[in-house]
Amino acid sequence: MQLVERPRLELSGPKLALAMETLVARADEQAGVEAYVEALKVKSALFRDTLSAELTLKGFRMLCAHMATVRRRIGSYAQADRFAFIQEQVRKLLAKSDDPDARIAAFCAAFPDDRDHRWVRDLAAELLHHADPERYPLMTRWVWDARANTGVLREIWHGEEVDHMTLEVPDRYATFVMLREELAQYLAANGVFRDVLFYIDVLLAQVYAGYIGERAGSYLRTDFATPEDPMLHTRRILGLDGIDERGRSRLKAADGQAEAIP
Repeated sequence: MQLVERPRLELSGPKLALAMETLVARADEQAGVEAYVEALKVKSALFRDTLSAELTLKGFRMLCAHMATVRRRIGSYAQADRFAFIQEQVRKLLAKSDDPDARIAAFCAAFPDDRDHRWVRDLAAELLHHADPERYPLMTRWVWDARANTGVLREIWHGEEVDHMTLEVPDRYATFVMLREELAQYLAANGVFRDVLFYIDVLLAQVYAGYIGERAGSYLRTDFATPEDPMLHTRRILGLDGIDERGRSRLKAADGQAEAIP
């Protein structure tokens, strides 16, 4: 795939170092970073297995439960009467093409363009990423949302006045590929050579978890709540808590109640 207009990303070494140190320290209080990497590998395998066959409502709902920014708002679409529409949009999204930006845009255009459907971009991004993690980096809004000028990219941008800056960086495929490459180089310099793609996802989630814990308002706190342990936000962002401790799915119905997956 030919990339065009690869942007220059001015990432902060000290901010990345702090995020990495925090991740290692907090994860070591539990099972270590490797446990999160292994959990992401299982999640990705679940997505690939589910999406490589004919997509079923049950399978789709299971995937939704493992997408934190999707599961609370997609309830009315994850129903039998609207599933044919979802099936068709997912089929088009996953069709082989050299232009993932165009496919994501077409996927989003099939839904209303309003605040209640901001999750659609994240749905497209997660499906692409976990269906083929080597080809597609994680392109969710929490990684970078140019219109809102928020996301991980802003949190690790170099400069003292970042809070007052608008980053002129598009949230397109080339940007996310460039971010992944730079983070891969950073991890390699710190001795990480295996499962790098998944280590990157965990590091990204740790950065955003720090943002939620330190600066987020009521909107994000509604989604992620107050952490009961130092890695709770990170797990939730990564969708590794799709099934709760009582075995219930975290997919929410249209009325906001937890749904069982039949």
